[in-house]
Amino acid sequence: MVEIRKAADSELDQIKTLSVADDQVKFVGVLADLLQEVPNTWHLHVITADKKIVGFFNIDVGYSSNYSFAGSDELGLRTFFIDSGHQGKGYGKAAVLALEPYLTITYSGWASAVLTVNCKNKSAYNCYVNGGFKDTGDLFHGGNAGPQHIMRLSLAGHSVIA
Repeated sequence: MVEIRKAADSELDQIKTLSVADDQVKFVGVLADLLQEVPNTWHLHVITADKKIVGFFNIDVGYSSNYSFAGSDELGLRTFFIDSGHQGKGYGKAAVLALEPYLTITYSGWASAVLTVNCKNKSAYNCYVNGGFKDTGDLFHGGNAGPQHIMRLSLAGHSVIA
């Protein structure tokens, strides 16, 4: 069973052992860089399967301060990451499906979550669509690996105009 929850400070060393396949680094980044000097607006969460950490992500409560396409009532989903040894087992899909109820409870009062996903990363894009994210039809051109789709997930009790 896949669960998502806030990460404990004591789990940071375990999280640092996770990795992605070489061909995914261009989309996700280098793990050491992702966890170094994390802004205080980022909240680290872990994805677990059978109580073992298989991935993580950050929720950025200050996302709209850095990205004009995000509203002040929107959370930013950043660095969604499933360990290479655990990919292909449905953990990413299950975690994305669990985001809406989890974020609605954990971040009550926020209207939606917004993310960008590289246009070349079709598997991640499809995973987000299957998890309820809507493509806004707009592109973000500030990514390191080319243009990115801007996607939104409505949180319970709110509707998102894409």
